[in-house]
Amino acid sequence: MAAAAELQGKYQKLAQEYSKLRAQNQVLKKGVVDEQANSASLKEQLKMKDQSLRKLQQEMDSLTFRNQQLAKRVELLQDELSLSETRGKKNKKSAESSSQLSQEQKSVFNEDLQKKIEENERLHILFFEADEQHKRLEAELRTKLEVLETDAAQHQAVVDSLTKKYTDTIEKLQNDKSKLEIKSQTLEREAKDCRLRTEECQQQLKNLQAALGSRLEESLCIINEKVPFNDTRSSRYNALNVPLHNRRYQLKLRDLAGQALSFVQEIVTALLNFHTYTEQKVQIFPIDSATDTISPLNQKCRKNYLSTPKLLEFLSALRDRNMELHRDMKRLTANFEKLHTYVSLLALPTTKPEGLLRTNYNLVFTNIAASLHGSHDVLKDISKHYSQKATLEQDVPTATQKLITTNDCILSSILSLTNGVGKIASFFSNNLDHFTSSLSYGPKGGTEFISPLSAECMLQYKKKAVAYMKSLKKPCADSVPYEEALANRRVLLSSTESREGLAQQVQQSLEKIAKLEQEKEHWMLEAQLAKIKLEKENQKLKNSLSGHLAETIQECSVLSNVAEQKEESIEKSQREPIKSTSLIGMLTVTTDNEKIPDVESREDLIKKHYMARIAELTSHLQLADSKSVHFHAEGNSKKNKAR
Repeated sequence: MAAAAELQGKYQKLAQEYSKLRAQNQVLKKGVVDEQANSASLKEQLKMKDQSLRKLQQEMDSLTFRNQQLAKRVELLQDELSLSETRGKKNKKSAESSSQLSQEQKSVFNEDLQKKIEENERLHILFFEADEQHKRLEAELRTKLEVLETDAAQHQAVVDSLTKKYTDTIEKLQNDKSKLEIKSQTLEREAKDCRLRTEECQQQLKNLQAALGSRLEESLCIINEKVPFNDTRSSRYNALNVPLHNRRYQLKLRDLAGQALSFVQEIVTALLNFHTYTEQKVQIFPIDSATDTISPLNQKCRKNYLSTPKLLEFLSALRDRNMELHRDMKRLTANFEKLHTYVSLLALPTTKPEGLLRTNYNLVFTNIAASLHGSHDVLKDISKHYSQKATLEQDVPTATQKLITTNDCILSSILSLTNGVGKIASFFSNNLDHFTSSLSYGPKGGTEFISPLSAECMLQYKKKAVAYMKSLKKPCADSVPYEEALANRRVLLSSTESREGLAQQVQQSLEKIAKLEQEKEHWMLEAQLAKIKLEKENQKLKNSLSGHLAETIQECSVLSNVAEQKEESIEKSQREPIKSTSLIGMLTVTTDNEKIPDVESREDLIKKHYMARIAELTSHLQLADSKSVHFHAEGNSKKNKAR
């Protein structure tokens, strides 16, 4: 709203300036029109003067022509006169008559010529004057015209600049007006929103007041029904309540107590130095009791010397300084006694809680601060009076260097004592509000201090609670940061899924390996049974085929070799499966041209079947072993990546 009012004021100022400039523009336009009218009238006058000049020029030309004609006529008349004179000699009479006539004519012509000449001169003078006046007037008019043209150009430039300025100002004002309209619309909308919000807030406030009123009534009813009495009203019962602990306030008080202790130590040191140097001065003034003794003669001379007026004046001044110091020391002692009383009052609740009420705590600290300020003022007076006394003592001719040094030490100790008391006084004044705002320890709402036994028990329980809380606090184990865990979540999920898949594949491979081992054992048993059957068949063949003994022996040897080769192939299949397949190929090679009996063909078929089955099982076993090894290695790599 303030910005809108400011813009409105600016708009009004610009409108006033615009009206002023518009009035000035009207005046300037009127002046330009007047000047243009004057220039037009001057141009008309110039034209009229030109016309009159041209008329005079024409008259001048006509007069010049007339003058020439008259001059020619005069010449003709003179010629005729000369002719007439020549003729007059012949005829005097005629000459006399003609001479008279010519004289008359000549006189007439001369008079006429003289008039024409005078008129011609007069016309020449008028023409010259008119020409000069015309030139002067033309020059004046030209200068006026130039001045008017320059003024008109300046006025036109001013008018153009003012017009441009007015247009710019109008555009700016229009823009400001549009902005203000937009802003006013937004402010109106905001005002509407604020009104709606205030209405909502008022409604919420009413609802909250109603709810709080109902809850207050319920709480009061519950308190009246459930709480038989308020223990904070009785000091005896309130002392049993747990005191409030303000850790920040206790730390602040501990810091303040440390500062006060340092100030007290400084004051005690300064007092100790003051008493030590004062005792030393008592021993050396007026004479050094350790080295000098007063003889009877010196005492008699001293009595005579004391009767001098100068010494009497010195002694009276010294006595006055001593009395002032005596009075100052009495005031300082009284202030220290007050401080002792107030400090004793502060320490009283530690032994007798009912000895000092908590409401009087503020007054005690205020009096302590006032006593400290009073002690500071007294010490200033002591320092001033003692410096005057030391000056008087130094002026005595019998003053020793030891006395001067002792006085300087006493003054320095008094100054340090004054500074220390001033520091602790300003310290108490600055922290008086903090000392008197609240107490460090006590039940809520109590007017008395807690008893020392209760305070000691509370402190013991507090220490136990602190120890218990420390025992509960255990250092947290190192874990992956939350951001890093979120970043590696997908990798961990993919690695977990791949690990589970690999574990399933390994489990399946182990199951297949177990099945293959069982089949291997089964087929080894089958091979042993087949070997036994083969031996039985060989025996039967020996008994039945006695005629073909040699052939049967060869066949038996071949079969035994085949069985041995079969066992060797089984063992080699466990170690070197590739060689077993080549051996099977060697064993199964037969020739087409060789004629084999039916028994041999049947045994060969059985042997081929068993060998093919063994080779197939061996290849499956090798494949399963290789897959299990590969899966195991891949699982280990994934596990390492996941870690």
